[in-house]
Amino acid sequence: MERLSFEFACPGEPAPPAAPVVVGVVASGNLEVLVEGGGPPGRCRLVVETSARGFGEIWEAVLRDFSGRHPLSGLSVSVNDAGATPAVVSLRLDQAVEEYLRRP
Repeated sequence: MERLSFEFACPGEPAPPAAPVVVGVVASGNLEVLVEGGGPPGRCRLVVETSARGFGEIWEAVLRDFSGRHPLSGLSVSVNDAGATPAVVSLRLDQAVEEYLRRP
């Protein structure tokens, strides 16, 4: 397992307070994503636990793109990966944020 941590500037509006959201299932062969508010103001924090070692640059590119599309200040994202492709990662991240923003 490899643990990767990223933090990007997110000058957008603060993430609204909402219950944490989990989407996806690690056992399905791809990944699960947990989205929570309460992260550092003006930043987006992302942590990845992955079984595929040596892909830090690809993870950084995918997560940087995600934070650019969803610039929510104070967002914390945790990813548990079992070898998902970048396209699946992007899909699950988008799905998790959309679900988070729908929560009260």
